[in-house]
Amino acid sequence: MSPACSGMFEHHFLCSICLEVLTDPVTTPCGHNFCKTCISTHWDTSTTRRCPVCNQVFSTKPQLKVNIMMREMVSQFRLESEKESAAPGEVPCDVCTGSKVKALKSCLDCVVSYCETHLKPHLTASGLRRHQLVEPMENLETMMCPKHSKPLELFCQSDQTHVCLMCSVLEHRSHQLVPLGKDLFEDKKKFHIWCLDCDEIKVELKKKN
Repeated sequence: MSPACSGMFEHHFLCSICLEVLTDPVTTPCGHNFCKTCISTHWDTSTTRRCPVCNQVFSTKPQLKVNIMMREMVSQFRLESEKESAAPGEVPCDVCTGSKVKALKSCLDCVVSYCETHLKPHLTASGLRRHQLVEPMENLETMMCPKHSKPLELFCQSDQTHVCLMCSVLEHRSHQLVPLGKDLFEDKKKFHIWCLDCDEIKVELKKKN
């Protein structure tokens, strides 16, 4: 990506009227960018010439010319977005608007797939770092417990079915349970966290009873 576009994301290039990536971008005297057609139509159907973003009123209708630099930046952004877009067979990011970038991880707690950019809060925010991230998966809802809306993290060997943490301390409390997947089973740290979560749920249930 060119220096002008480096570090910039889609929201920098969205028109505040149509909420799509700018087409023939123009800049109002107050410094806000819109698609030329969008802002022209907006003003033609309004009694006042007001900026839709900051509400600054213009006594006369501003003469709008395409912002050449912004148009070049938008063009470069579109090219870069097309390169990063999810290809057929790849899981797209659920958060991206417009061109869907391929997902880097799927979160079983959020039931959302994230690209590298939108995944960052899960790597830095303390409240999200304990969320279970897995390789990108389609149809994430099939990984959720229909009764408790929690990730199906465990397998009940007694009933031969997938269960969530809530299931494990309620309907399946005396059953033989193992974490799903070989990697999870061998990962002692995750297994320990699972045990702690179960203990916390049991304590909360006792308080309510």
